[in-house]
Amino acid sequence: MQDIDQLDLYHLDWNDPAFAANPWPEFDKARAKHPWAARTEAGFAVFDLHAIRELMIRDDALRPGFDGVVDIMECRGSPWGRFAQEQMIALPDREHRLLRDAFARKFTPRYANQLRPIMRETMQGLLASWTPRDQSRVHIDFEEFASYYPVAVTAQMVGAPVEAIPGLRLSMETLGLAFSMDKARVPALDAAFEHLDAFAHDLMAERRANPDAKSEADLLDMLLDAGKEHDVPDRQLADLVIFLFVAGYDTSKNVLTFMMHLMLGSPRIYARCAEDLDYCRRVVEEALRVFNPSSAFREAVQDVEYRGVRIPAGTMLFFNLNVAGRDPRLFEAPAAFDPDRPIIPENRHVAFGMGKHMCLGQYIARAQLQEGIHLVAQAMGDPAADGEPGWRPFPGVWGIKGLPIAFTPRVPEA
Repeated sequence: MQDIDQLDLYHLDWNDPAFAANPWPEFDKARAKHPWAARTEAGFAVFDLHAIRELMIRDDALRPGFDGVVDIMECRGSPWGRFAQEQMIALPDREHRLLRDAFARKFTPRYANQLRPIMRETMQGLLASWTPRDQSRVHIDFEEFASYYPVAVTAQMVGAPVEAIPGLRLSMETLGLAFSMDKARVPALDAAFEHLDAFAHDLMAERRANPDAKSEADLLDMLLDAGKEHDVPDRQLADLVIFLFVAGYDTSKNVLTFMMHLMLGSPRIYARCAEDLDYCRRVVEEALRVFNPSSAFREAVQDVEYRGVRIPAGTMLFFNLNVAGRDPRLFEAPAAFDPDRPIIPENRHVAFGMGKHMCLGQYIARAQLQEGIHLVAQAMGDPAADGEPGWRPFPGVWGIKGLPIAFTPRVPEA
């Protein structure tokens, strides 16, 4: 049995900006050399969908490798470095299970559906601001537009003031680049984290001082009540509030932006999205197959044997959830965007991860995307590219950075 570092693997130079703009040919080259693994500067990429499914559930042997990332970034002890190592997903098993179990009861499909009116109200407000009726053709950066949607929804979920949204958005834009492995970003990451940290502590203090300010209990009340019940210290509660915002921001914003990018070449699908909310569910699932922003990483805490390969303890693995859905061995015309494509259960996308660290907010993210594209398609008619899109660094939270479009404003349905 060979160790993974003894294999003849293709090297993915994913720090190259050209890689971020078009990574799929590079993964084709990697696949030609090995069916499921490639080499990177920081460890090994796992790009095969079935390998990701089979390895990510090995919670006994693989854990989120935030320590390794913090060491690569040389930021142990910094504000952001501490958060990266102590956030819920990175906690030891017992603490992680306690916190996750305390909050998992709330993050259900039913709760996500209860939030749909908030999502609609938020998107309708954004569209009213970004789609002036007195212009025959409107020119915007859709990625910037989309960025306000998830942060505004999350702010309503925890009763945060509207005036906090611009600052929260800017801080989360910075933190979205945290796992690009660029040490030069650490001072900006620390400043962004400290802004969010002050916001979280102020929000909790205000709610405790005025517990009856809201007529109905919201997500912040649930967090504070669970924290009191389970003796969760304020440091961890504040980290949870920050994690809630950051985790809810990246997927919704980046996937909604990429969906519009796909729609620019799919007018028939776009028109149907305006008419049929239920169809938008299929659109979102197909979009998550074609693209999602995540590369999850795990560190082996013990030796792992997989398909005749030994992965030694201490090895860093990067699970490329973001490209696994385009494997030509599993999908016919994998790059084609086809919401009517049959869904084969064993080939279903893994955009929200696997195992005990699967994303708690996946139902909220899905609902946000469904409601968002439905209302956008009603209000932004005949969208067309108005310039070339930019791209975020591939490692970490990947996606489009700037999507210039032009559209004809329309009055959405009530």
